[in-house]
Amino acid sequence: LIKREDYAALVIHVFFQYVHVMRGLQMSYWLEPAGSHGVWGLDDYQFLPFLFGAGQLRPHKHLRPKSIHNADILEEFSKDYMYFESVLFVNSIKTGSIRWHSPMIDDISGAKSWEKVNLGLIKMFRAEVIGKLPIMQHFMFGSLISFTGGSMPADVAHGVDDGEHDCGDHSHVFALGQEFPDCCGIKVPSAIAAALASKDASAGPRSAHVRPIPFD
Repeated sequence: LIKREDYAALVIHVFFQYVHVMRGLQMSYWLEPAGSHGVWGLDDYQFLPFLFGAGQLRPHKHLRPKSIHNADILEEFSKDYMYFESVLFVNSIKTGSIRWHSPMIDDISGAKSWEKVNLGLIKMFRAEVIGKLPIMQHFMFGSLISFTGGSMPADVAHGVDDGEHDCGDHSHVFALGQEFPDCCGIKVPSAIAAALASKDASAGPRSAHVRPIPFD
């Protein structure tokens, strides 16, 4: 049903609408983020909009990675380019310079071309997402994505006397030869939750008022 020539339209029109829906849920329910380190140092919640966004900008002759530091360019081109829109969103929920609140995005802006940014983000995605079991354990494995491993109950994973974790009755999935993930560890506060000071109960998710919060 879906052909190769449809991929770009799927990403720009369908996938990015999905991202907007996810942001609405994150703002409405103050969902806990994945954390602000590693691949999630770009955006606490989403990574693919940056990867796809860099790919969208690869053939552009005038816009450069360093253009994210120009507020006028961000505002003008965020309507058409996923990468700029993603950076603009991060800036909307965090205060201060992007060099302080999102150093990884700032480092990437030093690249000479969008091709280099895109290829680097693809490598990061393979290593930090596809190659990380704590993330991939939530995928449906089968003929397309195979998995070799096992599982262990919570009392074995953490010890029956360990009161630091609230695992409920689920098991921990682990790959053979790899240390099992600590999926029930320290809770990470939501930057979006802190940014949403107030919201009209009758307004939709996109109508939520976002107040920039100090970065620490």
